[in-house]
Amino acid sequence: MTIFSDLFIEGIRYDKQNVKNDNVYPFNIPAIKKLDELKFSKNVTFLIGENGVGKSTIIEAIAVLLKLNPEGGSQNFTFKTKDTHSKLSDYITLYQTGNLPSIKFFLRAESFYNVASEIQRLVEENSFANLYNSYGGNLHECSHGESFLKLVKNRFEPKGLYILDEPEAALSPTRQMSLLILIDNLVKQGSQFIISTHSPILLSYKNAEIFDLNDNFKKVNFKDTEIYKTYKLFLDDPDYMQNKLFND
Repeated sequence: MTIFSDLFIEGIRYDKQNVKNDNVYPFNIPAIKKLDELKFSKNVTFLIGENGVGKSTIIEAIAVLLKLNPEGGSQNFTFKTKDTHSKLSDYITLYQTGNLPSIKFFLRAESFYNVASEIQRLVEENSFANLYNSYGGNLHECSHGESFLKLVKNRFEPKGLYILDEPEAALSPTRQMSLLILIDNLVKQGSQFIISTHSPILLSYKNAEIFDLNDNFKKVNFKDTEIYKTYKLFLDDPDYMQNKLFND
């Protein structure tokens, strides 16, 4: 199958000169202070880094600029459980190519329950029964991981633009591999993904670029990431690692 190389987003720019006070959240996050510009060259882009480094904040800002609900969903979702997204999007510029995706979707593990609940509300209150077909049924009748994959299988479509925030949080290792297959199939049909993750399984995707927020957004190879090195070190000799952790 032909792989389409045309992207929908070619990068982002942080207009930090317009920030009046960079000592308040989210502008005081060290990685945000170091952000200038990111250029995307692949259909799959990963943002990695330690907890609190700013991955989700940047991912959320991109989603908001794409006019997607900060809690998740497609461009048609307008519900709000609580207004908690940061103001970073006010200072980010997207480099858009002019290519229009068939669908835009923001999927974040922490608020996926809210998205599933909104789908159920629309079905029950507004008689949008066809939504069940679009999302593969009642997502609340599945486990978190099952409903997550069901949404991707049924709602994601070719030539789409997908923003994913730590999708592995809902998935077992085998289900992460299932997600990897779905991502690859969609990439081969012209889709673009921007993903924050801690998952070495997802991060191993061959045709991807990886930006390390802990290293000034340096573009790194999979086996050079701390995620890969840490998992390998631990799994190669868990007894040794536990001895070091518990006794040193």
